[in-house]
Amino acid sequence: MSKIELITNDLGGHLLSQIEKASIICILTSFVMKSGVALLKDALAIAAKAGADIKICTGDYLYITQPEGLAELLAINDNIEIRLWRSNGVSFHPKAYLFKSDSEDCLFIGSSNLSKSALNNGIEWNLSVSNDKAVFSDALDEFLKVFYADQTVKLNDETLKDYKAAYERYHKDTPNLAKVWSDTEELDLMLPTQKDFPVQPEIIRDPPISETYGDIKPRFAQIEALEELDKTREEEYQKALVVMATGLGKTYLAGFFAKDYKKVLFIAHREEILYQARKSFENIMPNKKYGIYNGKYKDSEADSIFASIYTLSMKAHIERFSPDDFDLIIVDEFHHAAAESYQRVLDYFKPEFLLGITATPDRNDNKDVYAICDGNVAYRLDFLDAINRKWLAPFKYYGVYDETDYSQITWLGTRYVEEELLHAQLREEMASKILEAWKDKKQTRTIGFCSSIRQANFLSSFFNNQGYKTVSLHSQQKEVGRADAIKMLEAGELDIIFTVDLFNEGVDIPPVDTLLFVRPTESLTVFTQQIGRGLRLAPGKDHCVIIDLIGNYRNADVKLSLFDTVRAEGKSKKIEPRIPSNCELNLDLQVVNLLKEMAKKRSPRKEKLLNDYFDLKHDLGRRPTYLELHLKGHSDSSQYRQEFNSYVGFLNWAYELSEEEKGVFERYENWLVEVEKTSMSKSYKMVLLLAMLQRGISEWFKPITSKEVAPFFHHYLTETEYRKRIDFSDKSSKKLWEYDEKAVSKLIETMPMTMWDRGADGLTSFSDGEFRINFDVLEEYKETLYYWTREITEYRLQVHFERRAKSSTH
Repeated sequence: MSKIELITNDLGGHLLSQIEKASIICILTSFVMKSGVALLKDALAIAAKAGADIKICTGDYLYITQPEGLAELLAINDNIEIRLWRSNGVSFHPKAYLFKSDSEDCLFIGSSNLSKSALNNGIEWNLSVSNDKAVFSDALDEFLKVFYADQTVKLNDETLKDYKAAYERYHKDTPNLAKVWSDTEELDLMLPTQKDFPVQPEIIRDPPISETYGDIKPRFAQIEALEELDKTREEEYQKALVVMATGLGKTYLAGFFAKDYKKVLFIAHREEILYQARKSFENIMPNKKYGIYNGKYKDSEADSIFASIYTLSMKAHIERFSPDDFDLIIVDEFHHAAAESYQRVLDYFKPEFLLGITATPDRNDNKDVYAICDGNVAYRLDFLDAINRKWLAPFKYYGVYDETDYSQITWLGTRYVEEELLHAQLREEMASKILEAWKDKKQTRTIGFCSSIRQANFLSSFFNNQGYKTVSLHSQQKEVGRADAIKMLEAGELDIIFTVDLFNEGVDIPPVDTLLFVRPTESLTVFTQQIGRGLRLAPGKDHCVIIDLIGNYRNADVKLSLFDTVRAEGKSKKIEPRIPSNCELNLDLQVVNLLKEMAKKRSPRKEKLLNDYFDLKHDLGRRPTYLELHLKGHSDSSQYRQEFNSYVGFLNWAYELSEEEKGVFERYENWLVEVEKTSMSKSYKMVLLLAMLQRGISEWFKPITSKEVAPFFHHYLTETEYRKRIDFSDKSSKKLWEYDEKAVSKLIETMPMTMWDRGADGLTSFSDGEFRINFDVLEEYKETLYYWTREITEYRLQVHFERRAKSSTH
């Protein structure tokens, strides 16, 4: 039976009592003080050691949270997840403590932040709600949405260092904190009156299946993709990625593929995607049982379960299932799969087959999803190819000049400071220009993509005052729901929906024939998703008009590379892309001149490479390895080699090496560049080097024979299907799938060893049956050189197989 209790003192004692027995501990508090952490840290340490799932979220609002308090939190236990909400001046005021144990669910909510006075003897009011499963479930769901929101960053040594610097700057400029409180308490420090996240998702239904597909059978790209997936299974792969442009029916493809499996888990990060996917599966297989597993519903017994990643990644929820419970796991919008929550789930389950589906394979423009599916891209069809095949609508793109000087707006690494950006955007002069561009080029139904709620509200109001019918649709909108707004747009009762990221994924409105971009492009992945919103085929729709305001913001000079069908990845510097013959690309002359000028200024883009490196360093809390830079960094990793000859060369340029490391770099730079740049049509050279590295720090650089290399060489190239298929399946090497020491040794001598023979005076040589590295390794430099060589080797192997996997799908 549920119980509600008012607590006006010693909340800390109640919290300590709950921590002792809880398996899930979630703390959401606007401010953290060192005194509050000291009160709870011993209990949290014991709980973490016992395996409790602990998540703590706090904020940087007014820089009241003490850096020392955050440092104390970090020091408790590495398994505690801590995230920091970046308020950017907007009030962040929650105080909630959630505990789940075998005996009860308990929620405390009220006025107490994480400080000793608030938890012990201050004047504080809090409510305790226990054993109300519905309330606790809703609270936990809301907590997870905040915890994993885009506004949060993972707390680690690097992000703490950044916070401490900002904290010190703020308090230097604002010494009288008491005045800040008194002046702003009435307006900004009160509890927010609107929730940032709706409790219940609005479910946006796809058009009836008969309207889109006729009989429920695979069509168009789905047929080709299913054929390739069948081949993949025949080749005994256990993982695959399908990259299909928005609008080609990825969810139905997943449903058709799932027909061969008894127990299926479908994972997504948005609630509406789960419900749409369930409906699609029901249309294909109406006789099976389907269930939802999210914050509100916990159906774990259905044939196919559609699960929210935020709920499923919680320890208590994932462990309700056995690792082998599911024959097939499908991850929708697979470009999110590199996130920690997805990694936790994918590491836990052991399905017969893992299928990733996405329209944009590179999470935040990265490449790490290829590693998750073992480099096996079973099928790829981007939106340009689909347009050429008349499976998506053609477009007419208009690049309209935006005279805003974005160089004067502070860049935070992944976005512009919102208040400064709004100052430039919320001007009638700017709105008038947007209106004129739209009136000149629009068709009948428009989605306008904005960078903030305030911009969406401002433009909607301005357009309405000019006699047009528009709505601003976002997470805080209460007057008009998404479903109603979409119906009104489809019926022609609205001219425009101005929105903020609501239509990036999971929602399709086929009749939309005009897209209006009035925001800086911060992510090419998001830009690609948003363009896809207008390319669905629909009766009476000949093409989609794309109206894009282009100024001197970041990524402006590379965004048009999305339209280039034949670019060499990472190398194209062309301003005007090549597009399908039935499409148009029109740029204002000022835009052409701007892009040319930006390309000149940013080449060779050392500043961007440096910024992207530090962004990743902050995410990880340490210096990234070369492979991590490639998998998780925003810039194409090959640019580091092109600009600095080697990753270590970049680190030296960026002052990221210690004095000892500088000595290693200066002495062995030629070797590092050789490993980086030696030509490779196959992986064999790096597999040879990896075999040498297996011998350890003190032995790796010593001479080696082909006979010594053979067992490792053969095992490495045959242990996974994709390595075997890519580099060990031509006529000569295919004979060696069964291990034959003599034959494998002969291949090693012929290929990597002879091919990497630079002669007696070179860095590497092969003679008298031995492969040698022809330089001395000083004792004090052994360890550093070993790890650098290994980093480059692992990076080159990843890039080689990834590149070959990509090329095999074209």
